Amino acid sequence: MSIRLRRRDFIGGLGAAAFPVAAWAQRAAVPVIGFLFGGPAGSYVSPEFREGLSQAGFEERRNVALEYHWANGRYDLLPALAADFVRRQVAVIVANSISATLAAKGATSTIPIVFGVGINPVELGLVVSLNRPGGNLTGVTSLARELIAKRLELLHEAVPATMIAALINPPTDQNAGNPARDLPAAARILGVQLHVLNASSERDFDAVFATLVQLRAGGLVIAADAMLGSFSAQLAELALRHRLPAIAPDREFASAGGLMSYGNNAGEGRRLSGVYAGRILKGERPADLPVQQATKVDLAINLKTAKTLGVTFPLTLLGRADEVIE
Repeated sequence: MSIRLRRRDFIGGLGAAAFPVAAWAQRAAVPVIGFLFGGPAGSYVSPEFREGLSQAGFEERRNVALEYHWANGRYDLLPALAADFVRRQVAVIVANSISATLAAKGATSTIPIVFGVGINPVELGLVVSLNRPGGNLTGVTSLARELIAKRLELLHEAVPATMIAALINPPTDQNAGNPARDLPAAARILGVQLHVLNASSERDFDAVFATLVQLRAGGLVIAADAMLGSFSAQLAELALRHRLPAIAPDREFASAGGLMSYGNNAGEGRRLSGVYAGRILKGERPADLPVQQATKVDLAINLKTAKTLGVTFPLTLLGRADEVIE
């Protein structure tokens, strides 16, 4: 079933970046890359993507245009936002999460899609194989889902609490997988009681931290997720305000006052996505571009926050950090 929306619905209701028809016609001479994101407006304006794009000879405002649709944490809006890009016949759709990619895939089987997902895209049915994707999708995958268990291990190494909570954004699509799937087994190995909390939007954060206080949680592990990552600074502030040792995937979390961050280097994945978008604009087919794997993982530790929380890091853990914030 197709979805038909008026342009003002996107501007006023969905928070998407949409241009007047006349302006669109003026820019039709250059290819347009449409970015489909689940987070808030402005959450993905990446110099690394542009760097990758330039390697293929494309520069914004010279020979390519970049347009953005943000769902502002409303993942249910992604299919309609993807349909708008299809209606406008963008040259490539770039999707930064599982939910955004599934929405784009559901909207078109012809427009090339470059995805960035944290689990094996074959499991999601996005591609036939990593080496030969076989359809209109290719992109970058990382170890994001597997890293949540390591995040729990690192936090427990720094803060040997007996009860630790995990914060996830539960997937709206059953094929997206449970981001906390590997946590129970890791918690049992560490001898930690685990409590999983859900947040589907920024509006849930106050209730989450109120629950953490009631539980007397000794620490918090935050899952890799586009919406949660978009509010890294806010989550860091809340964790610090509640004197809660916490670890998240995004380096911004540690730099904003969170105790630790451990996750994939976002810049690497975005640069690789930019390279593929450029190659597709030059005529290569997604079906022939192997899915790339972003493997660089960074650990950041905020010693200023550690001092505030009374946390003393083992020297062995400090020695493994890629960055120490003092």
